[in-house]
Amino acid sequence: MRDEFRADLQIVSQLLVDMAEAIRAAMRQATRALLTADRQAAEDVIERDAEIDELYRHVEERVCDLLARQAPVASDLRAMITALHVAADLERMGDLADHVAKTALRRHPSPAVPAELRPVFVDMASIADRMAEKIGSVLAKPDADLAAELDRDDDAMDDLHKSLFEVLLGDDWPYGVETAIDATLLGRFYERFADHAVNAGEHVVYLITGEPAVSAE
Repeated sequence: MRDEFRADLQIVSQLLVDMAEAIRAAMRQATRALLTADRQAAEDVIERDAEIDELYRHVEERVCDLLARQAPVASDLRAMITALHVAADLERMGDLADHVAKTALRRHPSPAVPAELRPVFVDMASIADRMAEKIGSVLAKPDADLAAELDRDDDAMDDLHKSLFEVLLGDDWPYGVETAIDATLLGRFYERFADHAVNAGEHVVYLITGEPAVSAE
């Protein structure tokens, strides 16, 4: 029975790694669609969001089944609860990549991001990709130190988010209200993507240490 439980737990862990890889690929592709007006890339992200949702359902089903059959306690119960929390954060990250892709598609054939904002979004996308990569790594091989790095990455994302608003609120903004709204929402999508990555990392720290992670201010 114990071996069966461990095997099932490993399946859950692999599903989470698969989710992390899928959301990283989705945000990469959504960013390409955003910056290059790549219609096909945007449509692919939107279509494949259902695959991330399906992985999320598989995690939920596996965990609920294990809770019902095995009634785990202590560290095993902590692993189950962590899996549910992490899966929820990853699913939301997939949704945010989907939102970026839909914004790119709505603006097609024009790029959704004007030239003045491209450097900010390139940097935001780079941080988002780095954070998604780290989440995949700590899920494949739990590492509290690597998970804690996500908080510093999030600080860098927040700084970029602030710099975006400085451009949008400047007196010389030439693109009008609609483009400003799109840029504001896009910045929020990347910022929230990073927030959910931090949440997932904190859940992994809790799994490893048994103590809630404390975010640095």
